[in-house]
Amino acid sequence: MSTFKAPKGTYDLLPPDSATYLAVREAIAAPLRNSGYGYVETPGFENVELFSRGVGESTDIVTKEMYAFTTRGGDQLALRPEGTASVLRAALEANLHKAGNLPVKLWYSGSYYRYERPQKGRYRHFSQVGAEAIGAEDPALDAELIILADQAYRSLGLREFRILLNSLGDKECRPVYRAALQDFLRGLDLDEETRRRIDINPLRVLDDKRDDVQKQLVGAPMLRDYLCDACKAYHEQVRELITAEGVAYEDDPKLVRGLDYYTRTTFEFVHDGLGAQSAVGGGGRYDGLSEMIGGPALPSVGWALGVDRTVLALEAEGVTLDLPSATSVFAVPLGDEARRVLFAKVTELRKAGIAADFSYGGKGLKGAMKNANRSGARFTVVAGERDLAEGVVQLKDMESGEQEAVAVEAIVGELKARLG
Repeated sequence: MSTFKAPKGTYDLLPPDSATYLAVREAIAAPLRNSGYGYVETPGFENVELFSRGVGESTDIVTKEMYAFTTRGGDQLALRPEGTASVLRAALEANLHKAGNLPVKLWYSGSYYRYERPQKGRYRHFSQVGAEAIGAEDPALDAELIILADQAYRSLGLREFRILLNSLGDKECRPVYRAALQDFLRGLDLDEETRRRIDINPLRVLDDKRDDVQKQLVGAPMLRDYLCDACKAYHEQVRELITAEGVAYEDDPKLVRGLDYYTRTTFEFVHDGLGAQSAVGGGGRYDGLSEMIGGPALPSVGWALGVDRTVLALEAEGVTLDLPSATSVFAVPLGDEARRVLFAKVTELRKAGIAADFSYGGKGLKGAMKNANRSGARFTVVAGERDLAEGVVQLKDMESGEQEAVAVEAIVGELKARLG
């Protein structure tokens, strides 16, 4: 009988690689926790309407990539393709915006699902850490989030990423630009599907990666030439604040991001070591999203960073994270009496906060020492009948190879002192 395999386009995270993923999540979350962001967790699936309204009817995510299904009870649900709409829905439902302390600052970590064509760095199930600051319109908030993401990446040792920045305008100036862009695009030689986009969301055409489309886009009207004074001033402030903190960025007038809800500030973190899928994360301001999903006006800003993509970026730069060993002490009992004594010692070490493991399955000395080696433990404690008769165990330093007899009663204290 054939064994089951993970579904196409997905992956399993297994030790030892999974330790790197955990460390990346931790590194991204640390600056957020330090800046007033509280943790939020939402269901893996939501009402399909939340995404079609929030993310946008015309986006690839909604039209082609969403896992949508009907439940036995007749509900139309979808696996979440992104995090922002769910987090905003949860905040609105719990009335967090009415508690008086705006912005509501939240961070999250989880798996997201899109029916994509699988390739390196692009999977059907992927993991992200994200942050949202809900209910305040302030350039300092946009700057804070960009700076925190930059800090997270630098703390991991990444250096070769770039930050692309743009402004998408607001409901005053964007419609004027949109009309100008539609006029320009209608004069081009585009396929049927792309032409349909012109009516629904023309900005997405700018994001088309095909060469024949990009060539025709030369001379297209630029959004920055249409920004109203308020949007220009806002964008200038964001730029000044991040520059003052030493965070380098590049102006990218073509950056639109693949979701309909963005307004004003929009940004992307890219890494040139990743090939075609160069974005490692991104985000922006989404002042109209709350109203789109039936809430009050709550100007907000946020980002999501891909954990898988960040790991690929670390590999591309040859950065290895300094990960603590999963096990510090490995116990090898030889005989029944030793099993009883050492099992108690391992439990005691664990209670004292020391990572300890045990040779299970009654292996002989040779097999057990192989396991001790593989565990990465710094110390091995070995005991046989003769050792116990003398009231000692053998403590071996796996780095120096030195071994000495230590009294059974003193072993926990000795290990605490050495690992302290």
